[in-house]
Amino acid sequence: MVSELIAKRSWATEAGTRRFVERHSAGKADDAYTSVHGQLHLSSLGIGTYLGRPDDATDARYEAAIIEAVRQGINVIDTASNYRSQRSERAVGRALAALIAMGEVYRSEVLVTSKAGFVPMGDLPPMDPDGWFRSQTIDKGLAAEGELNCRCHCIAPAYLRATLEQSLANLQLETLDVYFVHNPESQLQEVSREVFLDRMRRAFAELEAAVAAGQIRVYGVATWPGLRADRADRDYLSLAELVQCAEDVAGSGHHFKAVQLPLSLHLPEAVALVNQTVGGKQLNLLDAAAELGLVTFTSGTLHQGRLTRVAGTNRPLDEDAATPDEARAAAHAALQFGRSAPGVTTALVGMARVDHVRDNVKTLAHHRAEREWVRAVARRPYGATLNP
Repeated sequence: MVSELIAKRSWATEAGTRRFVERHSAGKADDAYTSVHGQLHLSSLGIGTYLGRPDDATDARYEAAIIEAVRQGINVIDTASNYRSQRSERAVGRALAALIAMGEVYRSEVLVTSKAGFVPMGDLPPMDPDGWFRSQTIDKGLAAEGELNCRCHCIAPAYLRATLEQSLANLQLETLDVYFVHNPESQLQEVSREVFLDRMRRAFAELEAAVAAGQIRVYGVATWPGLRADRADRDYLSLAELVQCAEDVAGSGHHFKAVQLPLSLHLPEAVALVNQTVGGKQLNLLDAAAELGLVTFTSGTLHQGRLTRVAGTNRPLDEDAATPDEARAAAHAALQFGRSAPGVTTALVGMARVDHVRDNVKTLAHHRAEREWVRAVARRPYGATLNP
């Protein structure tokens, strides 16, 4: 009972993650892990849990994949409240609890992240989706009229608080390492930027309270288009503005410390697009995050599996690779691009199969690609020959 309580109340620590790296470094390159400000040591590949049906069979595959990923030296696990109708969070919770119970890992050795913003559905699509989303937010008193946007997105403080508590229960944890506001740019489809920034301040104030309560360690934003958009786009997000929102509510000691966004051979904007201004300097997203002291996690590294079909040739995305070896070579090039981009702490890869975990983790035996290669590839037309 005591060890169970310690497991739940712990979080990723410098000593724990360093111990994990020391235990799993055999057979891996010396840059397979990233040191985050000397405080955490994280694998340059992490496991994501987005895709799949909300059913028991997919749950079982994810649990097995997560256990295998940790055994193979991955110590970053990413999920979200709406992934597979909360079932991904629960699968993560069961897998991590099993690993801890077997004595294979300590909670302090693994970084776990989740997200709130999209209202989760049940296992079966509701007959009245609009009524369902309203019943989970406004009707419960968790949001006011007008705070449920795009029919399914809410970042009202009370809703974030309730979702965090739900996520902690799903994950069987008392403390999350990183909690992301999920695709906050969705709000900009229906409200002005002034209203949006006010909502972000209120959301950050709630998350600062969660830090003070020991429910999360730090928070951030996980985006899809927002941080890789052009400045003129309606859903564009400025990192400097978001940091200012955090400073407005908590001063220089704020806990807005992380961002997550897509980066892949198909979506290279975080490297290729200069769309951020920090201290008068015009920067790409990764450089801007580094300038602001933010940790960057990237998602969609294999573009939901599509990048295993190209195999370093000019084949179109919808043409399958000729052989399994060719698919593995394509995946390796894509993984190298994602984890080697300057400023990336961990590139997240959706993995719901043990064999995919075993294939992908082999990339950690190789040194990260040179920065010049990453920048050159980011400027190429998609499908150009890759030789990391």
